[in-house]
Amino acid sequence: MKKFIIEDDFWSLFPNAKIGIVICQGIDNTSRDVSKYEEMLLKAEKEANKYFGEQEFSNNPVISVWRNAFQKFKTKKGARASIEALLKRVHNGNHIGTINPLVDIYNSISLRYGLPCGGEDIDTFAGDVRLTKATGGEEFIPLGSDENASPYEGEIVYKDDEGAICRCWNWREALRTMLTESTKNAFLCIELVDESRVDEFNLALADLFDLIARNLGGIGEMHVLDINNKEIDLPV
Repeated sequence: MKKFIIEDDFWSLFPNAKIGIVICQGIDNTSRDVSKYEEMLLKAEKEANKYFGEQEFSNNPVISVWRNAFQKFKTKKGARASIEALLKRVHNGNHIGTINPLVDIYNSISLRYGLPCGGEDIDTFAGDVRLTKATGGEEFIPLGSDENASPYEGEIVYKDDEGAICRCWNWREALRTMLTESTKNAFLCIELVDESRVDEFNLALADLFDLIARNLGGIGEMHVLDINNKEIDLPV
């Protein structure tokens, strides 16, 4: 049985973090009504405007909390949390394009709730998946590239037995494990470092689960991992 494990070197930096997980099995990520997902993203973009109260973009709380988190570990220069990159596009007046249903759904959740959200194809995992500090030697081929770009030693990463899956916690995903229209079994996560937003985090996780079930079918399960609940089993 494969597992997802959050290791103690992560908890030493972020003892109050919560990682919400949605496991999906037997989904249909191929049948697409593009206009439906375009509308979903447009509505989410409008909702995201509520996070832009501060004139200085980086001073908005949903951004600054992740800027502070990224200062606690070694990162690639210029790396930013996925929620910052997504919100910055909206703030600059650029629409979020559709990719595939799963990605569109989690991007809409990320925008609506102001939380990082991402996903991977479970069937591509090699052994256990860990959220941990990198050794610095893990292979990592980022989306949009064919060249290895290994994480730094001490960088927070998701990784399996073949290498890193996502660098700088939630900054850049790997080509090897990305969600595609062929994905049948998926691992999705929502990440929280701001303890004051637990209620929003729980709502976001439930909403993610519901949107996938209603639009893509299959069976699913939800989990919340914290310092007292550090691992879950993954479907084989």
